[in-house]
Amino acid sequence: MSVPRPVEAADQQRGEEILAVFGTAFGELLAADPAAFQVKFRKMAASAFAFYRGTACLFYNDLEREQHGGPYLDERTGRVWIHGDLHAENFGTYMDANGRLIFNVNDFDEAYVGPFTWDLKRLAASLALIGYTKALSDEQISELVRIYAGAYRERIHALATGAKNDEVPPFTLDTANGPLLDALRDARSLTRFSLLDSMTEIRDFERRFAPGGGSIELDAATRYKVLAAFDGYLETLPESSLTRPDSYRVKDVVGRRGIGIGSAGLPSYNILLEGNSDALENDVVIYLKQAQTPAVSRHITDERVRGYFQHEGHRTVISQRALQAHADPWLGWTELDGAGQLVAEVSPYAVDLDWSDLDDPDEIAAVVADLGRATATMHGAADDESGHSLVPFSTERAIDAAIAADEEGFSELLVEFAHSYGARARADHQIFVDLFRNGQLGTS
Repeated sequence: MSVPRPVEAADQQRGEEILAVFGTAFGELLAADPAAFQVKFRKMAASAFAFYRGTACLFYNDLEREQHGGPYLDERTGRVWIHGDLHAENFGTYMDANGRLIFNVNDFDEAYVGPFTWDLKRLAASLALIGYTKALSDEQISELVRIYAGAYRERIHALATGAKNDEVPPFTLDTANGPLLDALRDARSLTRFSLLDSMTEIRDFERRFAPGGGSIELDAATRYKVLAAFDGYLETLPESSLTRPDSYRVKDVVGRRGIGIGSAGLPSYNILLEGNSDALENDVVIYLKQAQTPAVSRHITDERVRGYFQHEGHRTVISQRALQAHADPWLGWTELDGAGQLVAEVSPYAVDLDWSDLDDPDEIAAVVADLGRATATMHGAADDESGHSLVPFSTERAIDAAIAADEEGFSELLVEFAHSYGARARADHQIFVDLFRNGQLGTS
């Protein structure tokens, strides 16, 4: 018979704080769909890293409380485009608008404008959590964070001093190495037909969504609203996105409900479109999902940022287009039932970086360096040249100048944070598990 773990006063106080933050971040969605959050929370309970992935809301609550301003932040570096949920698993492959397979940062649902160091700290803490699960020593974890910081700093400096494209190339089949190249090769082996075969079937000589598999048949009124939202979405696409007029033709629509760590309770829809030819294997599946309020936005008070976006769908798309060069050509936004929606392709070529077989410290170090370079490239892309007036200056030059003022302190700032917040997240995970299994999170 197990003996209950004694609850310390500090744990109880932290548990109350976690409940309060969750109430603000998830309250409405949780009340509307507790079953989806039952699944989300069970996934988060699996490990400290899974918990960390699902709690950007708690991370930024802690970060804002512990620092106002901070080293390396000024009026420019404190308001650049940031990813908002930059952890070690938010990297993978995609096919860009030019048909090239790229390995880069992915999942921009939390993107916003804020301090560049917040992205770096979130990534550094995730490295500490991954290193801990792989039984790396504290010094090995420190070295990984220093490698990440050094690669980031080197790439930012190269961009700030005018490096040519061939000197700072993207990670492609021609330039990537190790696990990044493995992910790109895996993505290349995937096909659009395989994706379509897993989601659709041929009926009466036309492709339609297959029943089951999590799809929800829509009533006529809902279908009409989704199609009206789709018409609004088309107006947000660049002219170059669709290669022939009947690419606008909708073949089928189904509903879906998000149950993942990041999408719990968010209503979404899949739309099947005519592809770039009459052949059925070229059809395209896009998804339309309700965009969420980014966790970081609750801790950024700049009204110039808040007023820039029409709604959360618009914010997600504008942020991704700023941060990701040659983004998904199907990326756009719309509204449904008064809520902002994100629209993008269900990509056949998406492969996430797999950490499960990454155990050799040297190989991990090489990957971490590449993640540092990818982060710097992302921050450098989103500035006065990205086509948006919200960040009207060169971010790479601003960040480069800020780091140059204290080169040695830069990596050590991230090392110290990685260890302290990694320990905080591991302790929070245990508190969260106890709250969840004792029915205190509102899912039962």
